[in-house]
Amino acid sequence: MTKPGKKRAGAASRAGGGLRHEEPGEGGVEEAVAFIAEQVGALRKLAERHRLDVLHYLLGMTKLEADEHLRLRSKRRLS
Repeated sequence: MTKPGKKRAGAASRAGGGLRHEEPGEGGVEEAVAFIAEQVGALRKLAERHRLDVLHYLLGMTKLEADEHLRLRSKRRLS
């Protein structure tokens, strides 16, 4: 069991390499939002398959929000 506020060491760091294992989404805001959008899309399909209508709707809204965030962020970089 780990203490609150501390993460368990990943297999990569225990292997003696000393490299910090990065979880998906630790590369910055844009990468995190893209990862969330991808995962939410898969969860939304699962909710739809099992006829979980409210979850399907809420996950759809989350996906839209993540996609909009990415769209606006890329638009800002172009200007």
